[in-house]
Amino acid sequence: CFTKPSSGINAEYGDDLPNDIECKVVYVGSAESEQYDQVLDSILVGPVPAGRHMFVFKADAPDPTKIPTNDILGVTIVLIVCSYLGKEFVRVGYYVNNDYLDNELRENPPEIPQLDKVQKNILASNPRVTRFKIDWDGQEGQQPQEQQIMAEPEIQQHNQPSSSHHHDEPIVQVPPVEMSMDAMAF
Repeated sequence: CFTKPSSGINAEYGDDLPNDIECKVVYVGSAESEQYDQVLDSILVGPVPAGRHMFVFKADAPDPTKIPTNDILGVTIVLIVCSYLGKEFVRVGYYVNNDYLDNELRENPPEIPQLDKVQKNILASNPRVTRFKIDWDGQEGQQPQEQQIMAEPEIQQHNQPSSSHHHDEPIVQVPPVEMSMDAMAF
């Protein structure tokens, strides 16, 4: 069974943030439609003083009854999405492969998935990070520029302050996700 594995993000802020930061853990149930996405955990943290902070998530497993049957097995994504003043500033994605442990079931999968025999394997060491430039003062809308990079599991720094606002861009670090492969079944 799924035993609430934890994951987290380290962030360093150069200035105080007087409003809440919202972070969500989202399981993408189907690549075909966002209607199958499930928010597994959501936290509001704030105000956030300048300095280094770690946000830790402990989430339940996705509800397999809300996932299309043909999408239960195969590759999907778990996202950590963080927003400030309603504007997304970072999205961290982890690839997840749901498959049977048993070779016979892999080669001849049953029409209805046997959830007790499905294991999730998370590529936790190589998250995909997308950063969005936002106005940290809330004066302007989200800027359309985004930056997609492959994060190192250690520290990834962004030290260039943006000229569009007086707050420094946060330095977001994505540590390896601490998830036991045994605990990742539905």
